[in-house]
Amino acid sequence: MKIINPSDLANTVPDLSTLSAADAAVLIYEQKISSEQLVCACLSRIEAQEHLNAFITVNAAQALAQAKAWDKYLAAGGAPLPLGGVPIAVKDNIHVAGLPNTAGTLALKNFIPTASAPVIQKLIDAGAIIIGKSNMHELAFGVTGYNAAYHSPGVKGVRNARNPSRIAGGSSSGSAVAVATSMVPVAIGTDTGASVRQPCALNGCVGFRPTTGRYPQTGITPISHTRDTAGPMARSVGDISLLDHLITGSAVLAPKPANRIRLGIAHYFWQALDDDVSQQAHAALAMLRDAGITLINVEMPELEQANAAVSFPVVMHEGKHDLIKYLQEQDLPLTLADVVQQIASPDVRAIFEHGIIPGVIPDINGQPAPLPPLYDQAISQGIGRLLAIYEHTFRENELDGLIFPTSPVVAPLANDEVSSAENFARLIRNVDPGSNARLPGLSLPIGNGPTSQLPVGIEIDGLPGSDAQILAIGATLEQILKQ
Repeated sequence: MKIINPSDLANTVPDLSTLSAADAAVLIYEQKISSEQLVCACLSRIEAQEHLNAFITVNAAQALAQAKAWDKYLAAGGAPLPLGGVPIAVKDNIHVAGLPNTAGTLALKNFIPTASAPVIQKLIDAGAIIIGKSNMHELAFGVTGYNAAYHSPGVKGVRNARNPSRIAGGSSSGSAVAVATSMVPVAIGTDTGASVRQPCALNGCVGFRPTTGRYPQTGITPISHTRDTAGPMARSVGDISLLDHLITGSAVLAPKPANRIRLGIAHYFWQALDDDVSQQAHAALAMLRDAGITLINVEMPELEQANAAVSFPVVMHEGKHDLIKYLQEQDLPLTLADVVQQIASPDVRAIFEHGIIPGVIPDINGQPAPLPPLYDQAISQGIGRLLAIYEHTFRENELDGLIFPTSPVVAPLANDEVSSAENFARLIRNVDPGSNARLPGLSLPIGNGPTSQLPVGIEIDGLPGSDAQILAIGATLEQILKQ
């Protein structure tokens, strides 16, 4: 369906593809642009870039109707809202009333929730228009977005915003691509161990994982109740802060002065970087030092082992029991076996058939080890030990945050081998520990690698509860790195 040609709007309105969500809402209220114009422009870009497989469901007719209704309301003197008339994308494992919630898998293609997840309802109440449900790694169990279940003909997987021969990352693949290609100003994803920040890094946008538990998790297809969280994705820290404020009610802090920021550089996160990531990340550090930010080398020698004791035992154990509970709570006529039988992506099917269903993971010798004892130990001791390492490092060095490359590599080529265990380990390496320690983390784009011309991201992690401070620091870093 042809919606509108954006060039028809070029002589009458600002460049709609560059507007932040906050600015768009103001312009719509001031009637300098209409919500209908913005929604039409977004739908046109979605249509023109279908080959990127960013969406599973496009809510075109309803979004246009809501946009027209909002414009009519404002014309009659209606009051503004922070996201009034602004289209957003929602990852397809987060419930939106009246739209399918597939979680990227075929077994759930006909599941249509009757209520929106609280995290989405907050944004709808602020005036947001849901333009569609974005594509994702199947059941969110992966970081490449190479989903064999939902894609355009002949093009498997969600494709990178800068180079369609590359992956988009995951599991919030489509949300990142939709933002990075200006299909929408902002989007919502979910993050269990990487899934908001890593695809944002690989596509060149901003992604935020809040402190675990900061956002409500009701109405979201789960992996792990211990690790899961929704998270906002945008082209600026300002929009991330706005969404965080609307979801939580927390105040938005002013950017923190550069000369009052102390960031730690831990060796663990700066190993095994590809050349493009290394060059861009070290150039970013030089800019931050020149701007007055204090960068401190710190040691976290037990981090890797402490993280390994938590990561897979928790996600593999809860991945089974939380999904069973979800199917029951939603009154779905499906068993876990029914869902697994219809998994289309080989890597995800293998995780379920060889790990989650039998309840085992490989031990250090590659032999299957039963999950329950490892899970119990992770919950009772492992998470606390991991967090203690972070707390000690922050306290001893008086840190505001840690800084590191979000992904050690730029986006790999999209092919049937890209979701290998080796690629998975590389892609999550830097973002996984903070996730398991339940930390807030913000990934910022820092330009393209000089050889690949693919996006590189840098992340700052803070201690639990420091979300507003991390966003304030992120706003300062964004200003510095854009110069």
